[in-house]
Amino acid sequence: MTKKIARFLAEQRPATPCLVMDLDMVADNYRDLRAAVPEAGIYYAIKANPAPEVLALLARLGSNFDTASVNEIDMVLASGAGPERISFGNTIKKQSDIAAAFERGVRLYALDSEGELDKLAAAAPGSKVFCRILTSGAGADWPLSRKFGCDIEMARDLLVAAKDRGVVPHGVSFHVGSQQRDPAQWDAAIAQAAWVFRECEARGVPLAMLNMGGGFPTRYRRDIPGMPAYGAAIRESLSRHFGNRLPEIIVEPGRQMVGDAGIIQTEVVLIARKSRNDARRWVYLDIGKFGGLAETMDEAIQYPIASPRRGKVERVILAGPTCDSADVLYEKADYRLPLDLAVGDKLEIRGAGAYTTTYASVAFNGFEPLKCHCV
Repeated sequence: MTKKIARFLAEQRPATPCLVMDLDMVADNYRDLRAAVPEAGIYYAIKANPAPEVLALLARLGSNFDTASVNEIDMVLASGAGPERISFGNTIKKQSDIAAAFERGVRLYALDSEGELDKLAAAAPGSKVFCRILTSGAGADWPLSRKFGCDIEMARDLLVAAKDRGVVPHGVSFHVGSQQRDPAQWDAAIAQAAWVFRECEARGVPLAMLNMGGGFPTRYRRDIPGMPAYGAAIRESLSRHFGNRLPEIIVEPGRQMVGDAGIIQTEVVLIARKSRNDARRWVYLDIGKFGGLAETMDEAIQYPIASPRRGKVERVILAGPTCDSADVLYEKADYRLPLDLAVGDKLEIRGAGAYTTTYASVAFNGFEPLKCHCV
C-alpha cells in the first residue's frame, strides 16, 4: 500500500471492487528492469494492464510494446507510440488482423508454425519475423508451455523457409513462464535459441534478434529474487551461449512492470459456515475469478490479502460473489483473517496490478467489469 493509493482510497472512497494503480511504482519498475538488463529493448506486454495512463507513461519513458491483437495495437498508437515500437507477438493471428497491423505500419511479427508463416508472407510482405520455441515452464507459478512455440528443429526450418517467402527471418523468442521465480530458468532457453542461431547461419540465414519474453515476477506471498539477480543470470547465460556475438536483445515484461503497483479494494459481502461445527468460515467478496482474479485458478497466484482489523485470526475459505461453484479463490492455501471480520469490511488484495482488469468478464451475472483508477 503506497501513500498515494491510501490517500486516494481515503479521499475518493470509490465503489468496490476497484483496482488502484500507483504510476510512480510503474515508472520505478521500468527503471529497475532497465538497470537489470541494460542491453535489452523493453517491449511491455500490454495484456498485463492496458490502462491508457500506464501506456502513456511507458511510452514517455521510451518503452516499446508487445501486442496480441489489433485492438491492443490501436491502444499503443493512441498512447503516442509509433508502429515501429510495436511487436505483434501473438503466434495465433487471423490473416485479416495481420493485414490490419501491416496497414498500421507494424513490421515485427511472431510465428511458431508453417500456417502462420503462410499468413505473414501473404499479409505482411517484407516484415521481420521471429519464431517462438517451446520451453518447459519449470519454476513458473503460471506456466505457458505447450500452447505456444515449436521445437528447435522446426524453428530452424521455419526461419530458413521464411527467407524465400518474402519476409525477413529476424530472430528467435521464448517465454520461461509467467511469475518465474528461478533466474536460472533462462539458461536452457537461451542455449536452445543459440542453437537455432547457429543452425540458421550454417544454412545462409543469419539471425539478428533474441526475444527473451517475460516471466519477471512480482512479489506475492513468497519472496522473490531481486531484478539484479535476473539480470546477472541472463547476462552470464548470454555470454556463455553467444560469446562476443550478442544479438539484439528484447524482453517483454508484464507482471514485473505493473503487478506490485496495484491494489484491489474489495468488500466482504457475506461470512458463513456450512454447518454448526464447520471449522472454517467462508468469506465471500465482491470480486472473484470472473471479476478479475482468474489467476487464482488452481490457487496458482496467491495474492497477499490485508484487513484493517488487527484481532486474532483464523483460517478461512475465500470465494467470489457469482452464481458459479468454480468461483472459489482459496480453499487449500493457508489464508487467515480476523475473527471479528464483518460484512461490509473492506479488504486489500495487494500485488494485483497485472492480469486483473484484463481477465475480468464483461458482465457475468450482471456484475460490472473491474474498474481501474490510476494515481
